[in-house]
Amino acid sequence: MRTLPFSSFISLIAVSFLTISCSQPSAQSADGGGGRGRGGRSGFGGGAQPVAVAKVSQKDVPLDIDAVGNVEASATIAVRSQVTGTLESVGFHEGDFVKKGSLLFTIDRRPLDAALQQAEANLVRDQALINQAEAQLARDASNAEYQALNAKRQAELVQRGIVDRNTGDQARAQADGTALAVKADHATEESARAELSVQESAVNAAKVQLSYTTIRSPIDGRTSDLTVKPGNLVTANSTQLMTIAQLEPVFVTFSIPATHLPTIKHAATGVRLRVVATPQDEESQPEEGELTFWDNLVDPATDTIKLKATMLNWDRRLWPGQFVRVKVRLQTLHDATVVPQQALQTGQDGQFVFVVQDNMTVEQRPVMVAQRVGDDVVIQSGLRPGETVVTDGQLRLEQGTRVQIADADGMVPNGGGEGRGGRGRR
Repeated sequence: MRTLPFSSFISLIAVSFLTISCSQPSAQSADGGGGRGRGGRSGFGGGAQPVAVAKVSQKDVPLDIDAVGNVEASATIAVRSQVTGTLESVGFHEGDFVKKGSLLFTIDRRPLDAALQQAEANLVRDQALINQAEAQLARDASNAEYQALNAKRQAELVQRGIVDRNTGDQARAQADGTALAVKADHATEESARAELSVQESAVNAAKVQLSYTTIRSPIDGRTSDLTVKPGNLVTANSTQLMTIAQLEPVFVTFSIPATHLPTIKHAATGVRLRVVATPQDEESQPEEGELTFWDNLVDPATDTIKLKATMLNWDRRLWPGQFVRVKVRLQTLHDATVVPQQALQTGQDGQFVFVVQDNMTVEQRPVMVAQRVGDDVVIQSGLRPGETVVTDGQLRLEQGTRVQIADADGMVPNGGGEGRGGRGRR
């Protein structure tokens, strides 16, 4: 093996170092000159950056509060018998919808029929006693009038000396006795009338008790299952036969954080707040109603306040005990400036968006947000309807960066190899 001289070895090293030094500018040039800002870090040199965009729109935006609520029947009646007796018949099937006044139950009426007949008989007797007292009073009043005239005549004869004084005193005593009998007859008549009034009340009470043997529905509603079958004995004011739930309308009860209470009170001034309740199942349709109640205190344990909405529920879509998703419509922002929430960015100086200019460069523009509604953001100031904002790919952008709009699949025209998100394919 041939050995190179030392001077030749030194020359070979110098040539290698010179070759490496000359190759470095070309590498930098291939890398885009080092790049400046976000664009320089992308690996695409000074080319346009692919982005997804959206138009700034103007529309009416509803402001809602979301909650989870529970459906309640507007009225629930526990049906009980007001008399004791045997349940004879049932006028409906379990689970039927019944109308107000519909016959529900019939209870054995025979004992109460007998009680009514007895009360009516006593009423007739007391009426006869009044007639007797009136006749006695009329007879004694006539006799008293005669005795008073006779006593007067006897007194005149005594003064003229025709009859002795004893006869006159006897006539006077008979007249006074008859007058006292008339007073007693008056008392007897009043007592008989009082007894008659008592018996009239007894007859009315017996009729009321008899009416309780037929039980009718006090409301429109749906019946529950029966707890007592025909033939069983029911006890007055104790045995619950079933319940009726009124489903038109229904109440939806829910709670919201107490921080929203001032908004609710302000929004409800002079107007009814709209409430939308949607059952949890996927195929159900929402039911609309109005906020009709909020509680008079805040629950200190949860810092929430209870609210209640009334739903007409004509199609009986909502069912008592059901959980529903609730939206309370506080107000509607008319002609609001709206952008997708993805367009909003946050920096050291606050929130901003990238606006695409006519020359396909972006302007970093500060904005003031008024409200976040779902996937949209309501802009109070900083944007105009019709402008174009970047919704994806902002990590590559800075003020003045040139952009290229990606299609719906995230691909840029002319074979650009970057997808949505602006990070590109390697």
